[in-house]
Amino acid sequence: MVRNLTLLLFSLACVPVTRAQEDSTGYGGPEGTDLYEALMDDMSSEEGADNGYPVAPPSVTSPWNLRDSLTFLPSYDMYRTWNTDAIFHGNERTGSMSDTLRLVLAQEECDHALPCPGHLTSGFGPRKGRMHYGVDLKLETGDPVKSAFDGMVRISKYNRTFGHVVVVRHYNGLETLYAHLSERLVEPGEEVHAGDLLGLGGNTGRSYGSHLHFEVRFLEQPIDPSLVFDIEKGTLKARHFDIHKGTFAAIAAAKAEAQARKYHVVRRGDTLSGIARRYGTKVSTLCRLNGMKQSAVLPLGKRIRYR
Repeated sequence: MVRNLTLLLFSLACVPVTRAQEDSTGYGGPEGTDLYEALMDDMSSEEGADNGYPVAPPSVTSPWNLRDSLTFLPSYDMYRTWNTDAIFHGNERTGSMSDTLRLVLAQEECDHALPCPGHLTSGFGPRKGRMHYGVDLKLETGDPVKSAFDGMVRISKYNRTFGHVVVVRHYNGLETLYAHLSERLVEPGEEVHAGDLLGLGGNTGRSYGSHLHFEVRFLEQPIDPSLVFDIEKGTLKARHFDIHKGTFAAIAAAKAEAQARKYHVVRRGDTLSGIARRYGTKVSTLCRLNGMKQSAVLPLGKRIRYR
């Protein structure tokens, strides 16, 4: 059921979208209405019958149709969605890829920008038993955060996990995500160029200290931003990037490894020997897995990996 249909304005065109409950997890969450589904709901008009494209529902006066979406929305032919509510909404279709797809990242030096010049503080991959699907870049609250490439803002909202977050969809099919901002300066539907200001750095959401959480995704599958950018130099590693099944194989393996890891949360009275007995392992194994000495003090709440 389409509820509270509104108009998203950009340039001279209108796109029907809906408002949904706040996406409170940052890793899926409630979805807004899919624009493509909304367009497909009404095929009965004369225009839809003539050109084979669905038109906007009768409650929307704009004659927006699928051809308009393909023309004005970046990479709409790949996604078939333009959702301004759900950061991620399960549109992963890369598993069926059989060929290599070469994405053009830049033609000129001005076609790209590292979102902020801060050094890397946390990389992509398993982190404390969970996958970290981006990189963390050091910045101070109020520092400018810029768009990595040309594109259009799809998400600009507050999220419990990501804090103030912006997602930009780019013309080559990539999407980039910028999280923990102190302030957002763009709105959904706004066209941006590489280097344009998206917001100001901060420490909002589930964050400990000011930094930028930066993600690169293709059809919602995460890609290590360090494969695209030389973080230290602030430049692209190459002007193109190849997408194929193998691109995500290492990510799937790392995710499986992260899920296989097991942790014990230290409680009052816990000792390494007691934890080792509880989980059928050795103190030496606990020390190796956690990079600690047998004489180490165990603070309450510390996560001790035992597998």
